[in-house]
Order: sequence, then structure tokens, then C-alpha cells
Amino acid sequence: MSIQSGKNIKTILAGETAVPLTHIKPAKGWVSLGLRELWQYRGLLYFFVWRDIKVRYKQTVLGAAWAIIQPFVTMVVFSLFFGRLAKMPSDGYPYPIFIIVAQIPWTFFANGVTQASNTLVANANMVKKIYFPRLTMPIAAVLAGLVDFTLAFLVMMGMLFYYDVMPTVKIIWLPLFLLLAFTTSLGVSLWFAAMNVQFRDVRYIVPFFIQVWFFSTPITYSSSLLSEPWRTLYGVNPMVGVTEGFRWALLGTETAPGPVIAISALVSLTILTGGLFYFRRMEKSFADVV
Repeated sequence: MSIQSGKNIKTILAGETAVPLTHIKPAKGWVSLGLRELWQYRGLLYFFVWRDIKVRYKQTVLGAAWAIIQPFVTMVVFSLFFGRLAKMPSDGYPYPIFIIVAQIPWTFFANGVTQASNTLVANANMVKKIYFPRLTMPIAAVLAGLVDFTLAFLVMMGMLFYYDVMPTVKIIWLPLFLLLAFTTSLGVSLWFAAMNVQFRDVRYIVPFFIQVWFFSTPITYSSSLLSEPWRTLYGVNPMVGVTEGFRWALLGTETAPGPVIAISALVSLTILTGGLFYFRRMEKSFADVV
């Protein structure tokens, strides 16, 4: 979307006062990412984040407690079936801890993709009536998930103390792995959000896609089950680097991410860059199609 401003285009009150007009025209071809414009609308981004947080738990009985209940119940179920019945290895750590350390960042990623992929269609009236950087909507949806992540993370830390598992100094790397989860979630969300405007069956594909991705990620099992070089190639799935990174930073597992993180970060940045350009490419048709 290109914006052009000009002076003295229209004159009112007998030609005495010049009123500047702003012309909004669809861009042609491939466009820039518009990051400067996104920064100018940072106040709107903040508003969208706050709105998404409030709407998510509006008129719910348990409110923000759902951010804790969802990963906790999932952890209990998986501990029963995969830990006790299937006897899945957990690198020598209590299986509930082994699960929840990977489940927390995964929930952040999955909820971000689910929420952000439908933002444009859910806010169709706003998209059609006013101009603003459309990127703010999926970004805000993913950022809003940080509140849920923080609440669940505090519960997870309580469980670590309960099981007498003390995080090591490696925990300083945790923000880097969280950033990788955010980058992956946002990149995938941009692809789905843009495609969802054109193809409404995307909303049915996303839950299935998330489910398949879940079992392709070492959450209920450890990547140590794979031998090299397959374990390193497993990093093509960016969430492998995230989950293994969280376990390494919090539990001190011997399966240090190493090359896996490098591959996961490279794939994640590729997904995000492609998603940004694709989103901006399709943005000019959002108001007409949505």
C-alpha cells in the first residue's frame, strides 16, 4: 500500500485555505516490508495487544487461569499415557517435568498461530473501512500470547522446585529460545493469515497442521532417540530447536542444541522473511476480498 500526500490539491472557502489530502493507492509488484510505518503505528499495535488479551478471557469463568490449566492438564495426560504406560525415556528426569518444559513454549507457538491466522477475517470490517498497517494484527495476536506464557512459566518453575530440579546458569539463554519460538510462530501466522483471506478453508487446515506439527516435535519424547546426522537434520523443524533448547537451559540435559539451534534459527528466519513479503504482497487485495 503506497501513501502519497500533496498540498494545494483542494481549495475550500473561496480558494483561501489549502487542505492537504492523502491518497492511498495499492502498490504494484513486490513492495517493501514497511517496517518504518509499522514503528509509526506502534501505539496501535499496543492497543491491539491489549484488546486481544482482554477479549481472550472476556466472560470466561476461570479467566487467565486457562493459561495454566491447558498445559498442566496436557502434562498430566501425557505423563499417564506416555510416561507410565508407554515408558517413554525422559533423559533421566521426572517425566512430568520433561513434558511441561517443552509443552510451555509449544503452547505459546500453537496458540499464536491459531489466533493470528484468523485476525484479518475476524476484523474484516476494520480492514475494509480504515487504513493501518495490517501487519499489526497478526503481530499483536502472537505478542498477546506472552501473557499466557508468563503465567504458565511461573507454574512450571514451581514444579521444578517441587521435584527439586534447580535450573543452572544456562537459563540465561532462555530468552533466545523464546525469541526463536516467537519468530517461528509469527512467520507461520503471516503465511496463514494472508492465505486465509483468499481461501477460507485455511481455518480448517490450521488445527490439523498444528496437530501434525506437535507429533513431529520432541515434546513427548527426546530427540536423543535419533542418532547423528538425523538428529541435526531434525532441526529443520524450528520447534525442535525451541523445545530442546528449553530443556537444555532449564534442566541441563546432555543433548545440547548445538547445530540443531543453528538450523532451526535459519529455517525460522526463512519462514518469517517469506511470510513478511508474502503478506505485504497480498495486502493490497485484503480490503477487496475479505
